[in-house]
Amino acid sequence: MAFGLPFRLSFRSLSGGEAELIPQSRLSGPMPWVIAIMVALTVIAAAAGLALSNTARSASDELSGGVTVQVVEANPVERNRQAAAAAQRLRALPGVADVHVVSQDEVERLIEPWLGARAGDDAEIPVPALVDARLREPIGGENLGALRSAVREVAPAARVDAQSAWLKPVFGAIDSLRLLALTLVLLLGFAFAAAVLLAVRNALGANRDTIEIVHLLGGTDGQVARIFQRSVAFDAVGGGTVGLALGLVVVLFFGRRFGDLGAGLVGGGALQWYDWVLLALVPIAGILLAMVTARFTVLRALRRML
Repeated sequence: MAFGLPFRLSFRSLSGGEAELIPQSRLSGPMPWVIAIMVALTVIAAAAGLALSNTARSASDELSGGVTVQVVEANPVERNRQAAAAAQRLRALPGVADVHVVSQDEVERLIEPWLGARAGDDAEIPVPALVDARLREPIGGENLGALRSAVREVAPAARVDAQSAWLKPVFGAIDSLRLLALTLVLLLGFAFAAAVLLAVRNALGANRDTIEIVHLLGGTDGQVARIFQRSVAFDAVGGGTVGLALGLVVVLFFGRRFGDLGAGLVGGGALQWYDWVLLALVPIAGILLAMVTARFTVLRALRRML
């Protein structure tokens, strides 16, 4: 796969005019569009990775000190008594910042998607009473064990769990997806550089005779490399701008669709202002990568050619 890369080399003639040896048509051919596609895909992959990072950080901060007490008791009167006793004991502990007894209506809303409406009124389905508590410090094995001992003294049917433990598989999946997004960004960067390299090599081969004439006229390798570098920069600026616009349109579209889902883990993955700044830097990084790749390729090829 090779792309023709037109470029322009001009010099001052004896009459003072500027003669163009190799014509260039800016933003022509497939190269700018290849760059646009690469930049758009990189922006989308980077946005996905940033959103996943925000989701994991938000969920971790929210659940790091969270504890849930479930009172599993068939007798509703005893169940409510033990839930109230567990909440009172938790409020008396020094390391607990907040305690909230989940109402029956809240519990029914939580289980409604799986068990249907008013499932809590069914005597054959014992719905546990829930108590949410938040510690001032992140939950650990030692303080979790102390909480369990304290709560079970007044509520034998209570089960105390750290909220973060429930989402360990989710956090593992998020980490895997973040690694996948980072891998995609690196692979796209490699493919971007490879496309520029192939285009420059193709242009060098097509204009080999002209480059030899330039050398006979006193042109240096550095001057020829700057011509290719400038030509690639023009293509990268145009393609990068188009690619950034396309990528941001896709990111905004999916961001709005996921935002319509409401709260939960998805709500914590919204991109912040600094995330948008990082996405805007993607085409700039692409331009720099294209220029460096073009210069390195030309200088290396000219050393072998002449």
